[in-house]
Amino acid sequence: MGAVTDLLGGDVADVFDPVAMGRLPDVWGPGVSAADRQALPDLVVARGCWHEYAEGCRVLPLPTAARVLSGPCDAEVPTLCVEPVPGFRAIFRFLSDETIDFGIDLHELQGQEGLDAFCGFLRAIGRRLDRTLFLCPEGADVDLAILWYEPGGDRIAVRHDR
Repeated sequence: MGAVTDLLGGDVADVFDPVAMGRLPDVWGPGVSAADRQALPDLVVARGCWHEYAEGCRVLPLPTAARVLSGPCDAEVPTLCVEPVPGFRAIFRFLSDETIDFGIDLHELQGQEGLDAFCGFLRAIGRRLDRTLFLCPEGADVDLAILWYEPGGDRIAVRHDR
């Protein structure tokens, strides 16, 4: 799923610095619909990515997004671990039916190869959803996004006033 990016690792090294960003920064895709939510597991399956769906400690077959989101509100948060390329995992949480959100481990994304893998994955999701996706420091709000995918220009942008 890695694609050539328009970013060079040296230009965005601070974005992928676990000290500056937190080890596990968040990616947010706000304003999604039920169909958008289903597009994510469909993309994972279509791309042949390794994946593992779990509810609490129970690993289960990948359900439809509608089934995941219709679970009881006091249930453990379901997670979907996806490995777009070997050595890089994204962990999707199903916290809201209005956002797609996942965490990444910056230790898995070092160097240009890691940057390309991440940008390719971000683009694939953004293209499928036709939505802006934001990379934010661990625990931060979308207002503090450092990097994002813009579907209109099909590009990755970086905040320069950081």
